[in-house]
Formats: sequence, C-alpha cells, structure tokens
Amino acid sequence: MTKQADFKRRVRARMAKTGESYATARSELLAGHRDDGWMAEALHVSNGDATDLPGTGIARRVMFWRDVLHEGPVPAVGPEELRRIRAAFLIQADADDRGEVMEMFVERDRDLAANRDGEYVLWFEADLYDQLQIIQILARLADLEVPAERVTLICIGEHPGIARFGGLGELTAEQLRELPATKACARLTPDALELATRAWAAFRAPTPAGLGAIAAVRSPELRFLGEAFDRLSREYPATRDGLSLTERRVLAAVADGASDAATAFVRAGARETRPYLGDDWCFAMMDRMAYAPVPLLGTEPSGAPVGRATRLRLTATGARVLAGEADHVTLNGIDRWIGGVHLHGRDARWRWDDGTEAIAESR
Repeated sequence: MTKQADFKRRVRARMAKTGESYATARSELLAGHRDDGWMAEALHVSNGDATDLPGTGIARRVMFWRDVLHEGPVPAVGPEELRRIRAAFLIQADADDRGEVMEMFVERDRDLAANRDGEYVLWFEADLYDQLQIIQILARLADLEVPAERVTLICIGEHPGIARFGGLGELTAEQLRELPATKACARLTPDALELATRAWAAFRAPTPAGLGAIAAVRSPELRFLGEAFDRLSREYPATRDGLSLTERRVLAAVADGASDAATAFVRAGARETRPYLGDDWCFAMMDRMAYAPVPLLGTEPSGAPVGRATRLRLTATGARVLAGEADHVTLNGIDRWIGGVHLHGRDARWRWDDGTEAIAESR
C-alpha cells in the first residue's frame, strides 16, 4: 500500500513538472523508469558527497567521481597510466592533502567495472566540471561493453525555485528523489555512448582539432555537452591578449574594484553561465598571474601564495594586457595542459579567436 501511494506521488510530481495527464505520466514512469526496486539495485554515480543520494532511499550503492578534469594533463593513455598522471598532478597541486587520491582512483575504477552486468544511474550537472566527468564515465562504460540501455543519466542545469542553480548539493533528498520522474532523467542510447566516446577522445587528443565538432553538437541526451566544450575552448589563450576567458574575467574583476582574491573569485564566477571553477583553482590562477616574470597582478602580502584574504591590484602590465595592448603569453610564456594538449613556451601554438569563435593554429 505504501509503495503504491509513493508511486502515485511520483506520478503527480511528474505531472507538475511536465504538464502531462495522469495517464501519460503514469505510463511514462512505468515504461521508462521501472520501479524504485530497480533503481535501488543500480550503482549510482555522482560528482561529490555533498549530494544526498543516500537520503533519497532509492540509492543503496553510491560512488562519487572526484577529479577536476579541466585542470592539468588528461592525455590519451590507458586507465592505469591516466590514474598515475592525474594523481601526480593533484598531489603536486596540493589538491590531495591526505595522499589518498591514487587509492580513490583505483577503487573508483574497480567498482565501476565490477558492476558491468548491472544498471548505472549517473547524477550530474550541466557545468564543464561535470560534463567532463560524464564523458569519462560513459567512455569507460562503452569500453566495458555495458549496453547503453542499462545507463540512466539524470542531469540538470536549473531547478524550480532556485534563481542561480549551483548544483545537486543544493537540493534536499526529497527534491533529488523527484528528479527520476522528470525530463532530466533519460535512459541512454548507443548514439549517446558513441558521442561521449568521441568527446572523450577529442578532449584527450594532443591537438584541439576535434573540440569544435563536439561544441557544435546538440544532443537530446547529452544536452549540455556542446555548451561545455565551447566553454572549455575559451580557456585557450586568446589571439588578442594571450589570456584565457577565466584569466580575463579575474583581471576585469580586479580592475572593477575587487580588492581581494575572494571577491575577485565571486565576481568572475558571477559572469559564468554555469560556474564550474572552485576557489582554490581560481586562486592558483591568480597566483600564476601575480608571480609571472612580468606580473599582471600585485598582491599583499607580497611573496605569499594567493588565498582568500590576499589583497589584489592590477599592475601597469596587467592593465595593458587587459586592454589588448600586450600579450600575456608573449610576455610570460605558458605552461598549461587542457585535456591532452600541452601549451608551453612564449609562442602558444593554439589560440582562441574571438572573431571566428574557434580555436586557430597560430603561424
């Protein structure tokens, strides 16, 4: 009796979300999502433990996918070598303060593979951080020959009543429980797995030649992937000033009066359609601009790593670069990985061209 009442509640929740009739909402739930017993037996994967999946009552087995793939090297190597490279990068970046990242990666990959004969439910968001994790997971499931119909993706970029949606961690367990009854939930098709595999390969390739094709994709299942790849592409140094879009927004925030690193981070993030960058990674970016051979930012206290309370000011060179009168890469060089592409030296081979809105090879 309780189960039937709960199902009726889910039908009514779907009606409220979609405008469907009771009969249509009921049939869609029965056909597309089976019942809570199936979902409870699936392996649920999400981006972090701030999301209260255990509290929903429909996710008994939960694993979290933790890696900031838009930072550091992600080359086209096998799973074991990639784990080693990613762990080394995160340790060097002080993002693994307890030395657990390698063990976490091994356990994560092992558990994903161990479920290959079962069902998967992926809970993610629309931003760049999550979209890169989605394609990594889906490409791995394709390698494991998991049929697409055993993979369900729940992915949202907004939620009713939240003006600026920041992520699944903002939702209560009850709100999370309602998502499988909405259009945000879809059982995937072979086309979706094929697209994810192509996107993962394009991201890890040694040149950015394939990024534009993925950015142009409009997939009914991987709805936010094209937008995420467009944003990723804008992290390449621009032809006009050698700045990534994030670097430019940070400098602009300081120029507009953000006097400390925390404020500059918040203001730069407010200009993002979907904020994706954590404060520590943004502070590291500020640090690189402050301690470059020709600094773009001045700091107080000087000589210390940039943190939340660090006071910032634009240097004369920073103002010139922001105005497009000087080039950051030409002045300071670059040493940055974007996926499988290593940008280095004072003559970056690949640049973002605002005029064509595409990555161009510099000559």
